[in-house]
Amino acid sequence: MSLALSAPDRAALIARHKAAINGSLKTKLMTIAVVGALVGLFIYGLTTLETSLWKIIAGFSNLGTFVVLMLPPDPGSFARAIIFVKALFETIAIAFLGTILAAIIAFPLGFLAAKNVVANRVVHFLARRSMDTVRGVDALIWALIWVNVVGLGPFAGMLAIMTSDLGAFGKLFSEAIESADRKPVEGVTSVGGGKLHEIRFGLIPQVLPVIASQVLYYIESNTRSSTIIGIVGAGGIGLYLAETIRTLEWQQVSFLILLVLAAVTAIDFLSSKLRFAIIGKRAV
Repeated sequence: MSLALSAPDRAALIARHKAAINGSLKTKLMTIAVVGALVGLFIYGLTTLETSLWKIIAGFSNLGTFVVLMLPPDPGSFARAIIFVKALFETIAIAFLGTILAAIIAFPLGFLAAKNVVANRVVHFLARRSMDTVRGVDALIWALIWVNVVGLGPFAGMLAIMTSDLGAFGKLFSEAIESADRKPVEGVTSVGGGKLHEIRFGLIPQVLPVIASQVLYYIESNTRSSTIIGIVGAGGIGLYLAETIRTLEWQQVSFLILLVLAAVTAIDFLSSKLRFAIIGKRAV
């Protein structure tokens, strides 16, 4: 059966929906303005940052020099290697505890920030803006703040990861809740369930695998972030990394980098297995 329209019918259809096909002038002007602003920002960045391809090409020789200085990776002594490995596990602990605590605190906040759970605009606005404020400050800045509050060490690093992830998790959790299917919730309501029953039996089973997947990814990502915040005195392997770079011990630097890479690879492998197990699929 042919669905092709005749020429008169096609012309009539186009005429009837001309506004939707062509789009409004306001939309076109807005699109042009946004594209123009992005192009202008790109050009401004190239000129302001003094971007130069020749500097990059010339810098490869310096990069080669550093690579040669880093080979072979060497901790210096067995005792030094043990210290580095302990610092690596401290970094992993900072990332794990900070991420888990952030997820626990953000879980109820995600429901407060979800429009399909809390209809009150004031509560929804305050929850969203509070999480935006926390998320707008980088983990490194939070590390500097907590170091001054609780002192140097891994406790400050754990608090920095927790605070930084709190806003991100709140946003991700609320979006997952808002995109959940309404049919299970309506089913719970139809049998006389209250608001808490709707959340417990209608929403949580849907969003829990998504939330668990996000938490696992952040544990992996925060292992790298914990290395950076350690440089400002928040504990972990980053403190030794900053020290060896400052003293030009490049072979020890490469050893530390390899330790971090090995940890991230192992965590990525384990988290992928757990992620697929949670969502009910087999890892490829």
